Amino acid sequence: MRSVHVIVEGRVQGVGYRYSLLLEADRRGVVGWVRNRANGSVEAVLEGTDDAVDAVLAWMAQGPPGARVDVARVADTPRSGSTAFEVRDTR
Repeated sequence: MRSVHVIVEGRVQGVGYRYSLLLEADRRGVVGWVRNRANGSVEAVLEGTDDAVDAVLAWMAQGPPGARVDVARVADTPRSGSTAFEVRDTR
């Protein structure tokens, strides 16, 4: 199992990024959360098998149609014990 914290910058708000990520994570069996940040970036925590997390990270580097990802910073993080993937309020 792998757990990562991700910050994505670019045009990632107002383009359906969070909800598209929710669908992609669910499709891959990845749990965790995603939220918009006040500075215009998107923050997420992903937990799942190495292959599933890698697949979601690859999707995040592109995002949904209309998004433009400039930077995606990924760091390993301790597991949170999430049992589903959720969209959280802006931080």
